[in-house]
Amino acid sequence: MPQGPRSINRLALPIRNLVQRFTFMGLILSAVGLMILGKVDVLLMDSVRIHVTDAIAPVLDGLSRPVDSFAKAVQHVRELSDLKKENELLRRNEDRLLQWQGAARRLEAENKVLKGLLNFVPGKQPSYITARVIADTGGAFAHSLILNAGSRDGVTKGQAAMTGEGLVGRVAGVGTRSARILLITDLNSRIPVLVGESRTRAILAGNNSDRPKLIHLPSGETVSAGDRIVTSGHGGAFVPGMPVGMVTSVNDGGIAVKPFVERNRLEYIRLLDYGLGGILQVPEGITGKAGKKKVGAKRKP
Repeated sequence: MPQGPRSINRLALPIRNLVQRFTFMGLILSAVGLMILGKVDVLLMDSVRIHVTDAIAPVLDGLSRPVDSFAKAVQHVRELSDLKKENELLRRNEDRLLQWQGAARRLEAENKVLKGLLNFVPGKQPSYITARVIADTGGAFAHSLILNAGSRDGVTKGQAAMTGEGLVGRVAGVGTRSARILLITDLNSRIPVLVGESRTRAILAGNNSDRPKLIHLPSGETVSAGDRIVTSGHGGAFVPGMPVGMVTSVNDGGIAVKPFVERNRLEYIRLLDYGLGGILQVPEGITGKAGKKKVGAKRKP
């Protein structure tokens, strides 16, 4: 009588279990043997490992190609989606910039016409030099920088120190080969400024922190976060319109300002000479050293 499928399965099941047990034991014994062999003969194991790796490498490479291709395809789809979004954003920005360009051209033409009607005399173009920051002497009680340019390079006291972002400070001391820059965040810095579109006058006062304060605002004037701050030109220390910073907060603690220039990223600074004397000029005849006359001194007959 022929055996059915059930009889064959009953005979194969014990054999399968026996094979699985011996296979598991064989793998354990092989692993232990390889560990012992690796301790006994390191060079032989390194050689075997290298040959096994060389043999498996093509297989692994073949298996990784579909996965890598799938990952590249997914990345390509993501990039296409991102490019579509960026394209839409660039189109909107282009339209906005074209509008601003048209407005700027109209204002430029109007400005030329008004200057011609007013017989406007443009200001003097400044001379400048660019110097590298070689030291940061700032700390808890002072914010200043040392540049590798001095009087031999044309640096004079009072020149404005700027970068492409905005005002850094002014030249406070000049040597033959070096100059010291007093930053706008220093406690001794006081700069007349204009705030926002209302052109409110104020003084930007350094406080030895990264957020100087606005002081001496006229009564009744309001300042809001986000207002742009530029130099006013009052006092003759700086020309008007130099970008300084932006109002970040207005509260009981005062009006904090974030400078456009970050102090820890300063590498090169441009020193501008507008020919301004400033509000603190030394009258003729006043000097601090011997050999030169002082105010009130009379010449001997």
